[in-house]
Amino acid sequence: MPGIYEIYVKDHFAAAHALKGYDGNCSNMHGHNWIIETYIQCTKLNKLGIGVDFRDAKDIIKDVLSKFDHTTLNDVAEFASTNPTSENLSRFLYTEFSRRLNTEHITISKVMVFESPGCGSSYQEV
Repeated sequence: MPGIYEIYVKDHFAAAHALKGYDGNCSNMHGHNWIIETYIQCTKLNKLGIGVDFRDAKDIIKDVLSKFDHTTLNDVAEFASTNPTSENLSRFLYTEFSRRLNTEHITISKVMVFESPGCGSSYQEV
């Protein structure tokens, strides 16, 4: 069985959100310094021994996250009809990163979203 390499890229952005329909403080507008960890698997290395170029992955991830930085997630089009929970954010980022990074030998395996130290969610497909 061939091996699988996995790298990860960590990035961050600051944004506010309010959880619609939530019974508690999180229904009020509040902000987080979101930490995003993206896990990328590859099955083949290039002649330099690189499966995924960190620079390429970081550029794509930073580009996607830039649309959320210093915004209110509730006002971003992607969350117009979806509650901007960490779970929904991790699923959206997984889908968007996959669309932009996946190839025959490269696959997003998981996206983890932390809204505060020790609290977060992840999304992956099986």
